[in-house]
Amino acid sequence: MSRIATLTLSYLGITILSLVCPALSIGQANPLVERQTSEITAVLTQQQTAWNAGDIPGFMQGYWKSPQVSFSGSSGVSRGWEAVLARYERVYPNRASMGHLDFSEVEIRPLSDSAALVLGKWHLTLSNGEMGGVFSLVFQRFPEGWKIIHDHTSLVDKKLP
Repeated sequence: MSRIATLTLSYLGITILSLVCPALSIGQANPLVERQTSEITAVLTQQQTAWNAGDIPGFMQGYWKSPQVSFSGSSGVSRGWEAVLARYERVYPNRASMGHLDFSEVEIRPLSDSAALVLGKWHLTLSNGEMGGVFSLVFQRFPEGWKIIHDHTSLVDKKLP
């Protein structure tokens, strides 16, 4: 194959790839990724606000209200929206036990136009110390918006007296 033919095929391949996979185009913003990031960030912000107001049911609005939603943590797996709600209410029985929640180092990785993986850190400031850890969330977009379909949260740092 001649050098011109090889260069032409390479150019054609790059052009097709940039049309088919806009996220891979160098220097171009991807509106899908930007929209997902904005919408998922809004869900996390709403959850943090509800938590800091002592509103566990409001916090749970970020979860898919389904028997198929799941939460994995050090105490095992909870399946179903009601079970996840009951777990939060058992572990955090009152406003004082909930402390003040902050999320940080949030990384949103779109998996498709209707699914995303979210990684991050959580931190609770309590009256008697602090605790924090990491989370990985699987979000799915439903007609009513983005919802968490799976949550894996781990405690990494517990600084209580």
